[in-house]
Amino acid sequence: MLQLLTSVGPFIAGCVAMYVVLPISYLLTLALALPTGALLIRVFIVQHDCGHGSFFASRRANALAGRLCSLCTLTPYANWSRQHSVHHADWNNLHRTGGGTDMYSACLTMRDYFAMSRRGRLLYRLPRHPLIANLLLPPVVFLLVYRLPLDTPRHWRRERRSVHLTNAALLGVFGTLAWLLGWRQVLLVHLPVMVVASILGIALFSVQHRFETAHWMEKGNWNFVEAALEGSSWLRLPSLLQWLTGNIGFHHVHHLNPRVPNYRLAEAHSAVQAICPVPPISLRDGIRALRLTLWDEVAGRLVRFPRSHWAADEDCAS
Repeated sequence: MLQLLTSVGPFIAGCVAMYVVLPISYLLTLALALPTGALLIRVFIVQHDCGHGSFFASRRANALAGRLCSLCTLTPYANWSRQHSVHHADWNNLHRTGGGTDMYSACLTMRDYFAMSRRGRLLYRLPRHPLIANLLLPPVVFLLVYRLPLDTPRHWRRERRSVHLTNAALLGVFGTLAWLLGWRQVLLVHLPVMVVASILGIALFSVQHRFETAHWMEKGNWNFVEAALEGSSWLRLPSLLQWLTGNIGFHHVHHLNPRVPNYRLAEAHSAVQAICPVPPISLRDGIRALRLTLWDEVAGRLVRFPRSHWAADEDCAS
């Protein structure tokens, strides 16, 4: 309960502060969007843990807290949670066949990339350009894509319904705010917060499985423990960033056991390190890793795209 209060509470306080300074200076309002957006990541981690059933002991309490957080994160609780459970079924699998795959948690091999036509390679790499993938698309995902159950199977009726119910609840919340404060004020405050939170959040999500020493496996060789310890990152962050991100930097431990809540991950990490030491990656390593997109089967590591989309033809010819 204390963590819930210290996650949602500071985020709401940040939004209130932005409304207060809005009539004074919009530049100051935008400056406050950075810490407020970062605080929203912590709220998202709470929602994430509730989806795993780990935040509270009670399933009902998890559902209630998760839905409350979804009104801040704009992310449908039930639908996202089930999609995320698919990710936990076979992460770092080069040939995933389950649903819920997206470009931030999937990886194409160099062989498959070379097999594409020039046009196919161009279309594949365009949305994965660092500026597009890490700056332009994240706000689109949270603001627009999550408003529709586009990649949700038809038989997931509960999850599809959660998308529409979340939209209705958000319409009520933001409609009330707009009625009290004005649409312009609401957009000027909450739009930059979501832009900041989505960019930081998706960058964090991306580096959890795509980093320089990450190990991705062929379908027949996929191993749960190996995928957790060698395919999920331990992102060593400064104390403040570790708090803001809800300890999710210990992502290898999270994949070993998703039922460990974020407020126990540091303790669990110490226990894991005593048995199976995992090397950390730094914040600088994580930023550099945002450009890693393909799995080089020969070198056994993640690499960047070739210099141009037609370079693959030259590589194949050689």
